[in-house]
Order: sequence, then structure tokens, then C-alpha cells
Amino acid sequence: MSKQRQEQNLPQSRDSGYTIIESLIAMIVVSVLMIAIAPVMAYSVATRVQARRMELATQAARAYIDALRTGAIKRNDPTNPGFPIQDMSAAPAFAPPPASTNPQNNLYCVNFDETAGCAGSKEFFVQGAWRNPANPTDPTQTGYELTVRVYRADGFTGGTMKTEQQSVANSALGDPKAPLVVMKTEIPASTVPGSYGSLCSRIRDPKTGQISTTACK
Repeated sequence: MSKQRQEQNLPQSRDSGYTIIESLIAMIVVSVLMIAIAPVMAYSVATRVQARRMELATQAARAYIDALRTGAIKRNDPTNPGFPIQDMSAAPAFAPPPASTNPQNNLYCVNFDETAGCAGSKEFFVQGAWRNPANPTDPTQTGYELTVRVYRADGFTGGTMKTEQQSVANSALGDPKAPLVVMKTEIPASTVPGSYGSLCSRIRDPKTGQISTTACK
């Protein structure tokens, strides 16, 4: 009796489990779902990368503004380019930079990585423009309004750079020709005592302990 029962149960065990057709259908369904989800995931990652890039560009703009306020960037200094150009028109605020990265184009490089030069994805070119209704010969003596644009260094590969800031919400990885950040601020006159002048007047030589007369030069 036991042998007969085993022989009757044998065909049932052979028919159990998934068939090849069922497996193929399951693979097709999963593939369709992955194809539908993949663009959303890619866009989400691209948006996150662009948001991080804009965050670094904001830091670059602040570093540039601080350098102007402290006098680290000077006028007519070929060894340290980046002083803002004069804003001669109301709209657009000032012309976009050319595709070339010649230092005479008044572009200031901010490098966030360890590689030399200014051409990578974590390196930025900052363009500034000063505006003063009096149009002085030396704007540092009177103070001025400063407009700043921050561009990706890897966007200077030829062609015309743009002036309008891109949006992180609809740009995904963004347009390398458009500025990541555009901001305005005021740069005070270097001849008027302020927080920087106060700091300079209190800097002492670490060796002699005396007030340094060359700290602000």
C-alpha cells in the first residue's frame, strides 16, 4: 500500500513550483517598473548634485566678497586678478564673461579641491561688477554696490556664457553656461574706518608685540 501511495504522489510533486512562463512574466513586470522608476531616481540624484554645487558656489561668492572687503583683491594687480569690472548699464547688470579664462577677464578662481588650476567640477569662476553713481576713478576710495555671479569652471569650454541664474528645481544637473549664484552686496570705502580698519589697528607683531604698521598694506 505504501509503495502505491508514493507512486500516486510522485506526479503531483513534479507539477509544483513556478513555470518558465510565470518567471518570464514576473521579470517583464519588474523590468517595466524599473524603467518607470529609473528616470525619477536619476533626476532626484541630479537635483541633489546641483543643490550641492549651488551650495559650494554660494561659499565661493562669500569668499570673493570677503576678499574684496579685506583688500586681498586689489585694483590693477596683475598677480592677483579678480577685481570687479565697472557696471555701465542698468539691464543687464553687466556683460557675461567670455568663454576664455584669461585672468585679464576679471574672473576670480575659487578652488575647493586639491588639484591645481581652475577647471574641475568643484572649482568656480567668480565675476564681479561695481556700481557707483559718481563713477569714481578708484571705487575702493568711496565704496560701491557689488553684483556677483558665480560660474562653474568646467563651463568655460567655448561659446557664450549666460547671465540669468539657473533654478535648482527644474535644472537637474544644470546648464554649465549659466551662473549658479547671483547676489548683490555693498563694499565700504577703504578710507573710512570700519571693522576692517579697526582690526588692522589692533594687529600686533607676534615677535615684538608692537602694533604692526604693515598689516593693512
